[in-house]
Order: sequence, then structure tokens, then C-alpha cells
Amino acid sequence: MTPEAPDPSADNPVEVREVRVLDGPNLYFPRPAVKVSLALPGYLALDRRTAVRVAEHAGLRSARPGKPGTAQRQRFLMRFAAHVTRRVVAGFGPRRLTVRTGTGSTVQDIVIAVPWRHRTWGRLTGEALGPVLTALLLAEDAAGADRILLDAAAGIRAQEPGGPSPVGVPAVPVVSITGTNGKTTTTRLVAHIAMTAGLKTAWSSTSGVVVMGETVDAGDFSGPAGAREVLATPGLELGVLETARGGMLLRGMGVAVNDVSVVTNVTADHLGLQGIDTLDQLAEVKAIVTTVTKPDGWVVLNGEDPRVWAMRHHIRARPWAFSLDPDAPALRESAAAGGRGITVLDGEIVVLRPGTDPDRLVRIVDVPVTLSGLSRYNTANALAAAAAALGLGLPRDAVVEGLRTFAPDPVLNEGRLNAYTLPLHDRGRATVVLDMAHNEAGLEALLEVAHGLTAPGARVHVAIGGTGDRPDDALEGMGEIAGKGADHVVVAHKPKYLRGRTLDDIDTHLRTGLARVGVVDVDSYATEMEGLLALWPTVADGDVVAFMCHDMQVEVRDWLAAQGATADDARAVRRKVVAARGEHELEPELTELWAMEDPSERRRASARLAAEHPDDARIAFEHAGAVDAAGDPAQALPLYEAALAGGLREPHRHRAQIQAASTLRLLGDHDRALRLLEEVAVTHPGNAAVAAFRALVLVDAGRAAEAVADLVDSIVDHVADDDTAAYRPALHRYAAGLRAVPSRP
Repeated sequence: MTPEAPDPSADNPVEVREVRVLDGPNLYFPRPAVKVSLALPGYLALDRRTAVRVAEHAGLRSARPGKPGTAQRQRFLMRFAAHVTRRVVAGFGPRRLTVRTGTGSTVQDIVIAVPWRHRTWGRLTGEALGPVLTALLLAEDAAGADRILLDAAAGIRAQEPGGPSPVGVPAVPVVSITGTNGKTTTTRLVAHIAMTAGLKTAWSSTSGVVVMGETVDAGDFSGPAGAREVLATPGLELGVLETARGGMLLRGMGVAVNDVSVVTNVTADHLGLQGIDTLDQLAEVKAIVTTVTKPDGWVVLNGEDPRVWAMRHHIRARPWAFSLDPDAPALRESAAAGGRGITVLDGEIVVLRPGTDPDRLVRIVDVPVTLSGLSRYNTANALAAAAAALGLGLPRDAVVEGLRTFAPDPVLNEGRLNAYTLPLHDRGRATVVLDMAHNEAGLEALLEVAHGLTAPGARVHVAIGGTGDRPDDALEGMGEIAGKGADHVVVAHKPKYLRGRTLDDIDTHLRTGLARVGVVDVDSYATEMEGLLALWPTVADGDVVAFMCHDMQVEVRDWLAAQGATADDARAVRRKVVAARGEHELEPELTELWAMEDPSERRRASARLAAEHPDDARIAFEHAGAVDAAGDPAQALPLYEAALAGGLREPHRHRAQIQAASTLRLLGDHDRALRLLEEVAVTHPGNAAVAAFRALVLVDAGRAAEAVADLVDSIVDHVADDDTAAYRPALHRYAAGLRAVPSRP
């Protein structure tokens, strides 16, 4: 911060950029304050002797203003402005006053914050600071400076002081939830648990104000207005408040204290706005909610995020660390400080208390919001929500039941990792995952889920877009993440969220990021809906579309419904997760099936499974295999064909083709058997089993020489010892010669 020092004789030696009254706990104080943002080019440019004289006239001794235009001068001006503020306030209020100061975006910018008890006097103090500083530049001596300061105080004292802050102490328990990602999901989950416990619950978030599951006011209510509306709910027993950075910076928090606070994480988002330029500064803002938690309350902190976990050093309440890693140091540190921990141990959510064994709450696979453990972000959100609910004193059984019944669907968690099954008519089925994914971390989380739902051999498509209030590097970062994480990318813009940019500008930065990872052939569309319509024809069976959806959520959901798409419940998600691993939700039963030694018993067991799951292609395939192994190829063949026609996916599809070809051989249909094996050879080149089965078919068809030739070629192409390498050309020649031998009739 070293811009050229301006002329002290400029028309505006002091510029008041903003006077902002903060009604609740804020970045500077855990109580109401007024914040004044100043530019002081006249003071910045004063020669050193003049700067010392101005300070002494105002009563500031031992001044070391440094050279004009330097950071040292800026620090001096912060101290000087704080001193002037105290002197003004002493003329009508307390003589001892804590004043906070801060730097601005350039060396001439400073911030002054002072607490207030009477709103009007607080505002007038902020408004008086600029004129007082301007006048002090012209004071000829200490007496003149005294008159300026006393007159300012008298002018404020002559006004009605104004009332106290409208932000008070809630009459019911309140939890405040903040963080870069996961705020809304955690807020909704805590509220769901509270309702499960039988409490009348209201909550506010970026989606609106909701009372007992019914939206009473739609829109972004993650600031003080949302808190006021929640706390005004008749008969309220618990308030859950999503608390975003913007509200805290612009108005302060909407409550004076809370019983539990939660910080999910701190990642790059909205940097460069409202004086917050770095992650450390953003962490300071997020930490506000933790500073006003009651001493007997709980502060729930992400133990894997160093900036979040460091917040414990400035809290009065007890710490409660959450971490996906059961060996995270934060869990031990929390216990040592008299707090608690919550983590995942042996696939279960467990609570850690000092001196006791882990309390096992519920299996991760039984917590729908985690998408069967697929979503690391939502698993962390579930840990945070469970800790908050327990910290509020909600019954353990209600916490477990709430975790089991909160689904990531459009009803309970709209716009957050909502998965749909989309029929492709004659092309099978695909999955669409809708998520707001408004920043880099959100996009990474969305793609993580998309990959975990993608069938083997299928593709991940992603539609990305950016909002205008993100910096260039954030937009480029999203492009880079999409390019690395998806097989097919389109840009689907969000014209309602340009926020001062143009579509072309946002498009350019997204493409810059994509190009960094070698993705240049990307189509752009003016709206989210246009992007989805363009993606749809390219989607194949088993594919996943990861869709960043902000301003057209209703239209997109309506379109999905018109295509016959259905929202996935926990079981549907579980099936997809298991299938993406090449497994089946009944994998234990299938393993047990093939452990049976009696082929007839195995056939009867597979028939029962097939009857219970008539539309399941994998079960049909296993049943076909059991019938085949029982010595009934004629009955097995149509079952193989039904499994293939029913959309059987890899890694089982090519095996069904091989087994069907073997069955056709036994039935004497050599031509069809060879055609099936040739199809597999194209999709799975070098498959030794295909070569072996093909040789058997050829022998049965009277083409033994060709069968031997194929086996020779297969062996020498896939064995790497020195002798084989030495004889490879000769062996290939001999194989070619065998193919010239006439087939026996």
C-alpha cells in the first residue's frame, strides 16, 4: 500500500467514505458500534513537523508520524483518529472508551469503530469525525483544537440520544450458523432435528424464513432481518439462524448472544468486497458468531480447518470440534480444554467426551444427507449439526432420528445436492445433480458427488457458471476445476447474477481456467435452462449431469418433472453409489448365492431374488448364471438376453455377453456366439477369456486350425518373457499359416 502521497492543500483532505451503524455484535465489538471509513489524503501528505504539531494541538503526545505517504504514517493516523474520537465522546459520554482501528484498501484509508449505547448519539459521533479531522488541520494552537472538539461534543449532546439497539438477548435458545459452505444445509438439518424433538422451531437462511417447515417469507434472510422475523414467531421454542458475512459486516448480528454457534469452514468466497480481501480477514468475520456464545454454551468448530479451529482462542464458551478424521489433533485439544468432539469412527458418527468411550450415534450410510457417505462436505455438515443439536440439549434419540430422516431432496434441502433419475427414453437413465455450488469449494463438492454416482464406463457432464461478484481468479479457478473434474463441460450463464460484469467477461474468465487444463472446445449458453437443454441430447445411460443452478431452479425442476424425472430418495442414492463401484446393494446376498455348493439350491435362491427384483438387470444376470451352472443352457439364454436388454452395466455387461456366447455354443448356434464374442473383443481388446471362448466355438464349428491360430496370437501378444519376445514374429507367421488350412466340414 504505497500510492503517491496527495497534495495536502487538496479540496478534500478528509473524505468520509462511509458511516455505518452496526446494531449487533460485529467485527469490532461484541455489542453495537458505529464504523467510520475515512480517506485522509491531506493528513497522509503532511510533512513530518506539521503532522506532529497537529497531533500535539489535539492533545496526542509522543507522536511519530513517519514520512508522508508511508504505512508508518497510516498507523499514526489510526492512532490520531482514535484519540480524537475519544476526546469528542468524552464531551457527552464516557471518558474511558475503547476505540478499534483498522487499515483500508490503500495507505490513505483507515477505519474507526466505536461502541454506542444510544443509537442517535452513536451515529452522530461517526458523522462528526470527518468534519472534526478537517477542522483540526486548520487549528492554530491547542486552544483552537480544544474548541473544535468541545463544539463537536456539544452539538451531539444537544440532540436526543436515541434509543438502545434493537438487537437484544433472545428469550429462547438460539443457534447461529456461519461458514463459507454448508451453512444452509446445516441450518436446515439442525431445525429438522429440533422439530423431530417436538420443539416449535423457526429458522432463517439464504432461502427465506421458515416456521415448522412452512416458508413464511422467501428470499435471502441470512442477516439481522431474518433473525428478527424468526424471534418474532409466536410460541417459538428454538431459533436457528444462518448468519452470513454480508449481514454481519453491514448491520452486525441479529442477536446479542447465542446458546450455540457453528462455523463450518472458511474458503475463498466474496473476497474483495466490503473491505474483506483475504481469507484471514474473512475468518475474522465468521468468528463473530463465536464471540457472543454464552459461557455455558458450545462453539462448534471445524477441527480440520486451521482458521476455524483457531477461533477457539477467543471464545468464552466450551469448544466442540468436528472432524472427519478420528485422529485429528483438534479432537484431542477440544477434550483437553473441557470440550467435546464428534467424528466418524468405523463408519459411524460418534461423540467423544473426556474420560468415556465413544458414543456411537448412527451409521453414516443411514444418514441420507451424506449420500451414503459419498459427500464429504455433507458428512461434515451432519457432524456439525449433530454437535449443535446435542449442545442445545436436544434428546439423543431425537438427534439420531433427525439424522436418519433428513433427506437431501427438494423438499427438505432444496438446491443442495438434489439428485434426480432422468429417463432417457430409448437411451436408458441418467442422474442429474442440482446444486448452487457458488464457489470453487462448492463445485469440487458437486463433482465429487457426481463421480460417486456415475456408472462404470459412463461420463460426468457439468454445466458451470459464475456470478459477477467473484474475483477473476475465482472464476478461472472454477473453470479449471470443471475442466479437470468432468468429461464434458458447457458454460450456462446466470444473467440475474451479473452484478456489474458482462456475460462475455465472465465467459472469458471461465474459459481461461478451462484452457489451463487443456479444455478449449466448450459451448456457452445465455441461461441455465439453455445449457441443460443442450446437454440433454449428449447424455447416455449411466451418465451424471452436475448442474450449478442458481437463478432458474424452478424452471429446471419443472423441466425435469416434464421429462419424467424423479427425485432420488436415500435408497435410490445408495443403489447408485454401490453400482458406481461396480457392486450391487444385494452384493452380500449374491456372494452367498455363489457360495452354495448345490447348483439346484443356487438356482432356486436366484429365482427367488429375480422374482423379488423383476426389473433389476444385475439380478437377472446372476439368475441366468445360476440356471446355466445348473446345466440348463436353453433356459439360461433368454435370461442372459433379458439382462442385456434391461440395461445391464459394466463390469457385468461384457461378462453376460461372454456367458451368453458360451451358452450359444452349447446350443450349437456358433455364428451368434462368434458375433457376441467379437462385440466384446471391440469393447475389451486383449481379453484372454474372449480369446479362449472364441477358440472353443471355432473348434466346435470345425475351424480348429483357426482356433489354434487365435490362441497363439493371444499368447504371444500378452506374454512378456524374453523367449516369447524373441520368437514373436515367427509365431505370428505360423498362426497366419494355420488360418490358411481349410476348415473340416
